[in-house]
Amino acid sequence: MSDPLHIAGKSYSSRLLIGTGKYKDFDETRDAIEASGAEIVTVAIRRTNIGQNADEPNLLDFVTPDKYTILPNTAGCFNAEDAVRTCKLARELLDGHNLVKLEVLGDQKTLYPNIAHTLRAARELVDDGFQVMVYTNDDPIVAQELESMGCVAVMPLGSLIGSGLGILNPHSILLIKEQARVPIIVDAGVGTPSDSALAMELGCDGVLMNSAIAHAKQPVLMASAMKKAIEAGREGFLAGRMPKRVYANPSSPAEGLVS
Repeated sequence: MSDPLHIAGKSYSSRLLIGTGKYKDFDETRDAIEASGAEIVTVAIRRTNIGQNADEPNLLDFVTPDKYTILPNTAGCFNAEDAVRTCKLARELLDGHNLVKLEVLGDQKTLYPNIAHTLRAARELVDDGFQVMVYTNDDPIVAQELESMGCVAVMPLGSLIGSGLGILNPHSILLIKEQARVPIIVDAGVGTPSDSALAMELGCDGVLMNSAIAHAKQPVLMASAMKKAIEAGREGFLAGRMPKRVYANPSSPAEGLVS
């Protein structure tokens, strides 16, 4: 952990956060998560059983809280009230767990965040003692407002949820990262390992993904590829890329050539 990710007072060696939906079964979910090396695993409380349905398979029997940080999320919520209620349910199910991922969606077609409701829910949750990681758009002003109200991580989209279109807004994400004092996690839109590497090369603190792995032809293999891409992108950012030049610059110096 020479370069740890710090979120809400805890350190993680992996900068890849992974979702648990869309896999064929919980066995594949577990295997993909293990291959990814992720330590933070997000769970859609409204769609996944973590104990609220006693007669159904429980995800936590496959992805155990003693091994992973479980990050409940409010996927499927389209207003602040439902999102806050879902977080409170998660806290009850997880014995007082306060770290949550907030997302309040605007419509079914784009799943773009509803910023007015996101801001309202974030403020209420922070005031209630939750540690809020928040999904948002790529607006630097909105990101700054979410940070100022006490969110522990800001999670701008790379492109639409589940689209696989990659990082369509690198300049906006760079602006968000440059002004931030909390972790910036790219959330949504990643489709390939190169998308993940780009996010890390921009200086982002991590990447959260689900569809890019779960919808791959071989999810476990893709999870392994994403792990390597995150690590390579982070090392590339820390190393510092060469400057771009308009003209060629020879790899070997011209001085001292034998004529």
